[in-house]
Amino acid sequence: MPTSRSHVVDQELADYISSHSTKPDAVQRQLMTATEERTGASSRMQIGGDQGTFFEIFASSLGARNVIEIGTFTGYSALSLARGIGPTGRLICCDVSEEWTAIAREHWQLAGVADRIDLRIAPALETIAALPAGTQFDMAFIDADKTNYANYFEALLPLMRTGGVLLVDNTLWSRQVLDAKAKEADTVALQAFNKMVAADKRVRCVIIPMGDGVTLIQKT
Repeated sequence: MPTSRSHVVDQELADYISSHSTKPDAVQRQLMTATEERTGASSRMQIGGDQGTFFEIFASSLGARNVIEIGTFTGYSALSLARGIGPTGRLICCDVSEEWTAIAREHWQLAGVADRIDLRIAPALETIAALPAGTQFDMAFIDADKTNYANYFEALLPLMRTGGVLLVDNTLWSRQVLDAKAKEADTVALQAFNKMVAADKRVRCVIIPMGDGVTLIQKT
């Protein structure tokens, strides 16, 4: 069962975190199993159970009602966010895979949150560009192609309310962001993204060593 990844947090501490955190419920465990069985090696893209708990608590504490997610995969993060925003909230999910999001739809229905999720199958930047004028979000989650992270950030920031928060996954990238000589495209993109956000005067941010690194960015 995915928890904090030991290449960011050592295994002993990861196990301690897991054993002292709220456990995924039956539907979440079923989704984890289905993801592993039906997506194979790609199942590693699913967020950890501890991240899901954090997202749900954070969305609820923020009072988020309008949320957008870039990169849905099999829907674990969306399920968590949908629970956090409650029955009056709305979550737009952006993804390009009918196959993987079919798993998501199945489990959103089981969890009783399908009616608050609007899944849009199209490139995320196109979906964002087509949103009605005046659209505003309380919260966003980015977990998609790393080379587009800067583009997603720039497209979403104008749509965030003041005090709204973007959560961005994989920003420690198995510690590879520490490699000053890195040439791999995703690593280079994440290094540039982290540097860009830290220097952006429109926001304040902090990288949380959870999962593969989660950056919390608040619009000021």
